[in-house]
Amino acid sequence: MASKITRREFVRTSVSSVAALGALSPLAVVSARVQSRRTRVVVVRTSDRRKGVTEVLKLLKVQVPRGGSILIKPNFNTADLAPGSTHNDTLRQLITELWERDARAVTIGESSGPPVTRKVMEDKGIFDLAKELKTTVVNFEELAETDWVPVGPAASHWPNGVLIPRLVAESPFTVSTCCLKTHGFGGVLSMSLKLAVGLTPKTGGVRRQMHGDKEHMRRRIAEINLGYKPAFIVMDGVEVFTDGGPSSGNRVTANVFVGGTDRIAVDGVGVAILKELGSNSTIMGTKIFEHDQIARAVQLGLGITGADQIDLVTGDAESRAFADKIKARLAAG
Repeated sequence: MASKITRREFVRTSVSSVAALGALSPLAVVSARVQSRRTRVVVVRTSDRRKGVTEVLKLLKVQVPRGGSILIKPNFNTADLAPGSTHNDTLRQLITELWERDARAVTIGESSGPPVTRKVMEDKGIFDLAKELKTTVVNFEELAETDWVPVGPAASHWPNGVLIPRLVAESPFTVSTCCLKTHGFGGVLSMSLKLAVGLTPKTGGVRRQMHGDKEHMRRRIAEINLGYKPAFIVMDGVEVFTDGGPSSGNRVTANVFVGGTDRIAVDGVGVAILKELGSNSTIMGTKIFEHDQIARAVQLGLGITGADQIDLVTGDAESRAFADKIKARLAAG
C-alpha cells in the first residue's frame, strides 16, 4: 500500500509546508518561546477506547481541513499489547472520526524499532485495518534517501544532524496518537514527545547512537520534535506502564484518555497522571517541568513553559474529579 505514487500524491496535496518548515528556523523558535500562551488539555475517564477518542475530539473541538490529507503518527515501536504499542481500537476510532470530518485522504506513517517495521505492522494487523478503512500505510523504514529532510541546526545535541521523513515535514495536518508510559532505557517517559523517535532513520546507527548518549538522550528526543508539529494529540491511558517500558513494564489500569494540541502540555499531564498512580523513583522524584524531555522542549519553544498555562477540560463529573487530582499534581510539580 505504501507505493511511491501514493507518497508523492500525498505530498502534492499538501496545502502548505510553511508551518512545518518554519519550526526549523531558530528565529521562529525564539519568537515562539517568548509568547505567552495557554492551552486546553482534555481529560476523559473511560475504559472504552472508542468513546475515549470520540470524547477527546469532541471536547477539543477538533476541526480538520475538509478535503485535505491527514497523516497519523502512532506508536508501533513493537507489536506488544497497549501500552506497548497503539491499540488498534484507538487507531480505528481515530481514523473513523477523521473520515467523518470529511478528510480526503488518511495515511498512517511509522517506523518501528528495533523490530522490522513491516513485521510489526503485520503482527498488529495494520495492513488489514488500513484496507478496511481505505487508509494508506507508509513504512518509513522503506523510504528512499531522497525522502528524508534535515531537522535543522537547532537540534544542537545531534552532532551529525538528524533527519525525518519529508512526508512528515511537509504534512499539512498531522495527528499524533501516543501511549502513556515510562521508558526503561534512558528516555524516562514515553508519550507525545518520545513518539518522534519513530521519525528518525533506522540506518546508520542513528537510534543506537541516541540511546547510547546517556547524558543528552532525552534532549535529543525533544529536538526531533522541531521537525514537525501535530495538529492535535490523542494519548491512550486506559492501561499505562508506571515503571519499565516501552514494550513491557509494570502495567496499571488507569482508564483515562488525554488530548491536546500542545505536546509539552500533554506530556506534563501524562507525568502528573503517573505521579497520581504512583510511579518509579525518577518520575516521583523529579518536578514535572524539570524532566529533560519537557525542559528541552520548553527551551526550544515547542509549547507552553509551565503548568499554570494548562486548562484542564472535562465533560462529566467522574472526569472532572480525576482532573482535579491531576491539577493538584501539576501545581505541586
